[in-house]
Amino acid sequence: MKRVGILYHPKITAAGALAEELAGFLPSLNAAVWLCSAWDEEGARAQLEGTELILSVGGDGTILRAARSVAPQSIPIVGINLGRLGFMTELSAEEARDRLPALLAGEGWVDERAMLQAELAGKQPFQALNDVVLGRGAISRVIYVETTIDGTPLTTYKADGVILATATGSTGYSLAAGGPILYPQSREILLNPISSHLTFANAVVLPPTAIVELKVRTDHQAMLSIDGQIDLALKSGDTVRVSLSPHVARFLRVQPLNFFYSILMERLVPK
Repeated sequence: MKRVGILYHPKITAAGALAEELAGFLPSLNAAVWLCSAWDEEGARAQLEGTELILSVGGDGTILRAARSVAPQSIPIVGINLGRLGFMTELSAEEARDRLPALLAGEGWVDERAMLQAELAGKQPFQALNDVVLGRGAISRVIYVETTIDGTPLTTYKADGVILATATGSTGYSLAAGGPILYPQSREILLNPISSHLTFANAVVLPPTAIVELKVRTDHQAMLSIDGQIDLALKSGDTVRVSLSPHVARFLRVQPLNFFYSILMERLVPK
């Protein structure tokens, strides 16, 4: 019997309803099921033992939470879209019931995505599927970010902030900030300043082995953001160390291997 976890968006009524429907349906496929709000990452981690598949019911934000929750175990995730963009999700709500029997029977392929690890003194390391952002706080003034790569100073950005993104995150905030799109299975790290002023303004693609240190200098508040979902206040002098995570996110796919390119324009360019 397979053990399946269902993580759902707690503020989308339809997500909770579909999660309950799937929880009632999956035992007929010889699967044991548990449910949890995707926003309760600690609660989800407590139920992971023995879990072989995670269903993420919501949108791309729900997948980000699911990926962080299961990161140490690298349990495959199937995204069921009830959000807006659904760039990372695999199935529509209408497809879920029909396609899940085949997935539980072993069909599909696993899409592995790199993650980032961010370290801040006094805190446990954070895992990010999309990006780690060191940016200004509520006050609309630039911050200074001393940036070092593998112990070698690169530059001090005078900017709204700095984004470090994975290939998955290259189609998110970094793209909006003028960064390039990396192919999905790339393990490179994207370094991209936000609204840089009179300093180096171009994105840089770093190797998977790179260790990046960002030291903030400011006389007002700065923030560290993990996937745009976990925010921590920073003070002047704080240093964030970012590297490739030892963990990966694994997505169970039924789409063709080259699906990314076929949906790129469809999902990102307004009609």
